[in-house]
Amino acid sequence: MATSSSTDVGGSTPERSKSFAHVAAASWGKGLGTLLRILRLTLRHPWQVAVSILSTFIVATLQLFIPRLLGRAIDQAQGVVIAGTGAAAEQTLWNTALTLLAVSVLWGIFTMAQNYFGEAVGHQTGYELRLAFYEKIQRLSFAFHDRIHTGDLITLGLLDVDGVRMFFTTALLRVALLGTLIGAGAYLLISTDLMLGLLSLSFVPFVAWRSSVTQLALRRTWLTLQERLTVLSRVMDENLGGTRVVRAFGAQDHEMAKFDLAKQDALDLAAERVDIRVSNTSAMNFSFLAAMGLVLWFGGLKVTSGQTSIGTLAQFLTFMTMLQMPVRQLGMMINGFARALTCGTRLFELLDTELDITDAPGATDLVVTDGVLRFEDVGFYYEGSSGRPALSGITFEAKLGETVGIVGPPGSGKSTIAHLIPRFYDVVSGAITIDGQDIRSVTLQSLRKAVGVVQQDAFLFTTSIENNIAYGNPWARETRIERAAEYAQLHNYIIGLPAGYATVVGERGASLSGGQRQRLTIARSLMLRPSVLVFDDSTAAVDAGTEQRIRAAMKRFANDRVTLIISHRLSSLMHADQILFMEDGRIVERGTHEELLELSGRYRALHDLQLRPDDDSLEGTV
Repeated sequence: MATSSSTDVGGSTPERSKSFAHVAAASWGKGLGTLLRILRLTLRHPWQVAVSILSTFIVATLQLFIPRLLGRAIDQAQGVVIAGTGAAAEQTLWNTALTLLAVSVLWGIFTMAQNYFGEAVGHQTGYELRLAFYEKIQRLSFAFHDRIHTGDLITLGLLDVDGVRMFFTTALLRVALLGTLIGAGAYLLISTDLMLGLLSLSFVPFVAWRSSVTQLALRRTWLTLQERLTVLSRVMDENLGGTRVVRAFGAQDHEMAKFDLAKQDALDLAAERVDIRVSNTSAMNFSFLAAMGLVLWFGGLKVTSGQTSIGTLAQFLTFMTMLQMPVRQLGMMINGFARALTCGTRLFELLDTELDITDAPGATDLVVTDGVLRFEDVGFYYEGSSGRPALSGITFEAKLGETVGIVGPPGSGKSTIAHLIPRFYDVVSGAITIDGQDIRSVTLQSLRKAVGVVQQDAFLFTTSIENNIAYGNPWARETRIERAAEYAQLHNYIIGLPAGYATVVGERGASLSGGQRQRLTIARSLMLRPSVLVFDDSTAAVDAGTEQRIRAAMKRFANDRVTLIISHRLSSLMHADQILFMEDGRIVERGTHEELLELSGRYRALHDLQLRPDDDSLEGTV
């Protein structure tokens, strides 16, 4: 059986249920504040949150002990030097040193616990958000994906999820750490010596202000840089996706110039961010060193006058050095809140997007009995088309075992019909029914199991041929996979490969020819055994001989289902029970091949043009 990475969409497993619980949690809270929603996601892991916050308070408390112990050790050492060696003095010094060592070890252990469990909470939050994001884009309609570029979605799913994921460690934990360090530390310093305490803290307001301004400026430029990186990724995505077109037209220099322009825009902004960071870091370092110089000057005077000890002065200097980085992190903390708010707003905006195509309340599974497909005065237009109809007044019926061919010039609405039957889009007016059941009143899952569409774009996954064919039914037996390949006239080619059905196709099927990719997608659709099978110009890249063999094989397969064939090539649909000729979104001619030839209308003109392309008398007839 197929053992691909493809997912059994119809299956129900504990892992799947657990995944959807995460999705529901990440999507909860529509209409509430962004930070509140992120906070609730974080608190879904209460014991990790509790351990990391408790560790943070312990870390801050232990860190406050270190300057005091160090100052005491210096005073004790000085006493030993002045008074001479004494067992009691040495023992006291050893006790202080061991206490300082123990405090430092404990500080390291709890710092590790804080970082480990803080990161665990962040990654769990990111995991749930990525699941919710991925699940949402699976259900968003074709109309949404028509509007949004793939590169934008990739950026949203990577950078914005990371911005929210880091909220707990870069914002919440820093509130606890910096609040304890700065608040309790300032009290201890001022209560020890008012003047030295104020001098030691004199750099804090300036550094906190400059750090906050710097981080907000970096945040603002980061948003712009993110947009420019999105443009850069979009250029790369289009170039990699269209690499054959680029090579065919010799447009490498043009593409390099386009990429260089996008890259230079991003580089210029990155350089601006470096300037902001360097200039403000220099100013903050100067203020810190100036404050330390003042403490050394006035503290030295107090030491020489006997008003304070060397250990106490060392305590102030140590605390200043220790406090320098946390104060700078005030700006990073503010940036953590700002980044989470910005990224979370964009991310939740997508998660809160209303689905255009969804199951109606009380929707039931589609039950196929007679297998009659009916279009009833169907009208449709695409978003952004200013209301210009893509389809208007489309009415036809196809019964079990019948084949309907649809032909017409480009833009006449043929592929739109193929997209409406499985509800990739919803009709604007009229109705589409299967056995009298409006497709909008049945569940999407049952509808898409009953309707198979072989699309123009022969998209393949980077996995084995077997897994690509069995994508819609991963647990199918090998015999069924091979039978589908035989119908699509691909089996003989596959068994001739060294690895057979286990052969891995390249990205988007790059190792196969266009005709082979189309035949593989035909086999993939046949695996579902749908009641309605739609071929949307799916044999355009197949040679005439192979197409004829496919058509002969499909006659047996089509006996118990409705088949729609959309094609520009009349040879693909001349055998159909009914042929519809479309123009400007309307059916302008219908009938069998012979009946349409007798009409001597548009179909006849297209037929003669394809069969006698060198006949000058046909010029201008189509």
